[in-house]
Order: sequence, then C-alpha cells, then structure tokens
Amino acid sequence: MKCPFCTHDESKVTDSRTSIENNSIRRRRECLKCGKRFTTFEAVDICLQVRKRDGSYQNFDLNKLIKGVDMAARHTKISHDQVRELATSIAVKLGERQSREIDALDLGEMVMQELIELDPVAYVRFACVYRRFTDVHQIKDILSHTQS
Repeated sequence: MKCPFCTHDESKVTDSRTSIENNSIRRRRECLKCGKRFTTFEAVDICLQVRKRDGSYQNFDLNKLIKGVDMAARHTKISHDQVRELATSIAVKLGERQSREIDALDLGEMVMQELIELDPVAYVRFACVYRRFTDVHQIKDILSHTQS
C-alpha cells in the first residue's frame, strides 16, 4: 500500500476494525518512511453485470447505487450511514445469488423495497426517477401504495 503523502511502498497496520455490516475492514496505517497515518478500507468486490433498459450491460457499482439512494434521501431522516447500509445490504443479497447478472429494473425494485421501510419521501423520490413518471396520476398511485 503506497503512502498517500510520500508514495513510499511500505506501511504498517496500527489498527483493524470490521465495519458495522461486517463486510469490509477499516485499517489504520502508518507510513514507515514519513510516519504519517492514513486509513484504508478493504471490501468484497462483487462481479455482477447490470442489464440496462437499452439492453447494454454495465458492471455493478456500489458507489453509483449509494449516490442514487443518497439523492433520493436528501433532506429526509435517512442518514448517509443508513444509505450505505442499505446499498451494502443489497450488494450482499446480489452476491448470494446464483446469477452473475441482474436487470436494472429488478435492482430498482430491491432498492424501493428497502426505501419504503426507511422513509416514504425517499421512496417516492426514487420511484419517480426509477419508474420515469410522466404525469401526476402515476405519483398519486405510488403515494397510495405508501399509505397502505
């Protein structure tokens, strides 16, 4: 691991902790040359292809999922840590599947199932973008779903 300060190749690990979700490790390191400390994270890399609406494929990107849910959860009671937990939970479920590909529509449904439990506003925001609503009636339908 290269030091981000002096680019020296050697460092020692001073502390290791598993994340709350137990799917990544946070390591505190110290550069053996300059002595500065920095943090690294190790996580499982999921080899999964997402089939987009246009038929093309894209590698699953946890950060992209986090960003999309973060946008829907902005100004709600959902914290960024909860968004990361939600996205990580979905990634773990995807990793447990036999198939190495998923339709973007199915992935969106998984996100919506998780969001409806956390916050109805974030759920509706995500649904509006994900389902590409074109009129108010579609929004009314999704709102009636959140109240039942």
